[in-house]
Parts: sequence; C-alpha cells; structure tokens
Amino acid sequence: MPEINRLATIDDDFDARLDALLAWDSVSDRNVQRTVDDIINAIRARGDAALVEFTARFDRWQPDGAPALSIPLERLGQAANSISATQREALEQAAERIRAYAERQKMQGWAYEEPDGTLLGQQVAPLDRVGLYVPGGKAAYPSSVLMNAIPAKVAGVDDLVMVVPTPDGELNDLVLAAAHISGVDRAFAVGGAQAVAALAYGTESIPACDKIVGPGNIYVATAKRAVFGQVGIDMVAGPSEILILCDGETDPDWIAMDLFSQAEHDEDAQSILVAWDADYLDRVAASIDKLLPTMERQDIIAAALKARGALIQVRDLDQAIEVANRIAPEHLELSVDRPETVAPRIRHAGAIFMGRYTAEALGDYCAGPNHVLPTSGTARFSSPLGVYDFQKRSSLIMASATGSAELAKIASVLARGEGLTAHARSAEYRGD
Repeated sequence: MPEINRLATIDDDFDARLDALLAWDSVSDRNVQRTVDDIINAIRARGDAALVEFTARFDRWQPDGAPALSIPLERLGQAANSISATQREALEQAAERIRAYAERQKMQGWAYEEPDGTLLGQQVAPLDRVGLYVPGGKAAYPSSVLMNAIPAKVAGVDDLVMVVPTPDGELNDLVLAAAHISGVDRAFAVGGAQAVAALAYGTESIPACDKIVGPGNIYVATAKRAVFGQVGIDMVAGPSEILILCDGETDPDWIAMDLFSQAEHDEDAQSILVAWDADYLDRVAASIDKLLPTMERQDIIAAALKARGALIQVRDLDQAIEVANRIAPEHLELSVDRPETVAPRIRHAGAIFMGRYTAEALGDYCAGPNHVLPTSGTARFSSPLGVYDFQKRSSLIMASATGSAELAKIASVLARGEGLTAHARSAEYRGD
C-alpha cells in the first residue's frame, strides 16, 4: 500500500506534524539566486544577444539571431487550424466560459459630489502592456494561456506579450492555439529567467512590460521575485495543493482520484483529506491502494502522497472547518451535503469547490473562475488572478473654491504639525 500520513486532532503531536507537512520554503537557495542574478544582469547589459545565447544553452537550439525568437501571429492562427476539431472546440468552450466569468469582474470608475461642489472619485484604467509566461518543457499548459490571457484582454490590456520556452526548438500547437483564441498580441520563443528579465527590462526585440503573470519553475519564480518593483507580478506560487472536507458519504474512489489530481503535478504537491469518520478514511486509503497502479504518473503521485499528503481525522465538521482555515488551501473541496451552508464559514481558500459533483479538475480547465490561485497559505491575504489584476485605479479630486477653503483649514493645521510649511502655505493660498 502507498504511504500517506495519518493524523488525528486528538494526537498530542498533531499541531507539530501538521506544521511540518505544511512547511514550504519558496525562497530559492543561493545557487539558484546567483544563477538568476547573473542571467538578469546579462539581459540588462546585452539584451537580445544574451537571449540568443541563453536559448542555445538551456533550450538546446540555436536561433539565427533575435528575429528567430519571434513567433509570428500567423503561426498562432496556423496552430489553431492544425489541432483536432475536438481540441479546438474544447479550447473555445473553455475560453468562452472564462471570458463570461471575467466580464463580471471588471471594476468601474465612480465619483460623487459634495454639497460645496467638490468632486471625489476613482478612475479605472487597464495596464498598457502585460507579459505572460507560459511553461514549456516536460508539459504544455494551454489552460494556463487561457486563464492568464483572457482576464487581461477583458480588462482592456492593449499589448499582451507571451513568452514560452521551446526545448529543442519545438513549438506546441495546443499552446499556440490557446494564444490565438485568447487574443495574445505578440509571442516569443524564449523561457526561463532570461524571459522574465526581458519582459521586465526590455531588449531590442521584446518590449518591457508593466506586469508579468504566469507560472514557471524555480528559476522563473526566483526571477519574478527579483524583478518585482521594476514591474508588477501576479504571485510567487508554490506547489499545487488540494484540501478536501468530506462527511463520509462521497464515493471513496472519487475522493482518492481528487487527491491524485493534485499529487500528479509533481513530488512537492500536497493532497489532504479531512474527515470525521475514521472508517471512511480507511475506505479512501483502500481506494488509493486500488487505483494508484492504474495511474500513468503513479511514481510521482506516490512520492507526493508520502512526502506531503495526509488523511486527517477530526472531531466533527466544526473542527474540520477550523483545520481548513488554518491551512488556507489553494483548492478546497467541500464534499458534503448542503455545502452552501459551509462555504460562508471558510475564511481562507483560493477556490472553493462545492458539493460532491464538483471535481477540482473542472476549475483547472473550464468552469470559468481562474485557476491561478494563492498557494502555501497565502490565501490568508491574497486572491485568485482576475480582471482586477490587470486594472489600476487613480483617485479623482476636484475641489471647488468653497471646498478648497474649508479643506485648507484642516490641511494647514496638519501640515504645520508635521513641520511641512510649504504644504500648509500651498493649501492656504487657495483658501484665502
């Protein structure tokens, strides 16, 4: 039987064991940091020439100069026409659902006028240019293109620049087709920390962007952290996570497969089941034992379950909710009767999947809400990627003559209290 941690809240060492399972240090080691710093410095100093060199070194193909790194928009359209009709239909249906959800997230400007005629408000505008990093290499993620690109375009971003690594010079048609369907404006065959640096600082071929979004490996995550401040970023994501709360009435095979759906990402992924029925936990463990040999990625799943997976027995639903809020998971499944009564009690979760028929995998691809979610407990203070991440707000202040005079009295007192005489006099001039 595959190994998976068994915990119970009544155990004296529960808190320590849970903390150890949840611990994740997303900070790169010194060697990774040093490599990323060198790459960023090279891109800033030598631009396209360094991009070409790094592509040859890391992606194992030699571009014929910087123009060879550009992927023409016509190529994206060709990819959309070359994939199977079934694949294109699935991409288009998913895109339509993601777009419909995103349309409801758009922020609008507002203003109000005070009795003396002073106007106050907020103006909302899209970012000018966004860089989208799409992972390549071992796997292709067209769903990542849809989830990152569509909210940006709904927000009104005019220039969406996609970068994607192309190991051995091979382009993935599903990724390119997703870019075409999503409305990507430019695309480049570059990846790694060098692509992040190019999006942040610009090269002769790749324009500097205002924000960089999209997942990547540890080098990409480290580079995003390093360039933050020069540009905005979505987040520095850790391994994928799922937490399932179950009342013991869902088919245990379903729950086992839901745990697998995150564990198959990589050995660091986390899959946790919380239940208040010990016999049910045993049944799920038996399903894990039965189903694991049928999985193509069984070695990865087994490693993830052993390292960071868990079956946790709690006292009751109330305690299960306490544990869920403590963990603040990326994905939370409420596999219970009347999940709509439980969801309002969840304070911290990236996405909440409600009911027995709502597999987390639906959210990964086509339900509509974004699959870019906070990990490693950061759901305590952050939210899913959305249209609002591609919009910014400006305050509006237009004082009337009467309003200016009244505000100047307040500003003058506070400014002089801070020792900022010019501030005070600036306000007072208009209040005389």
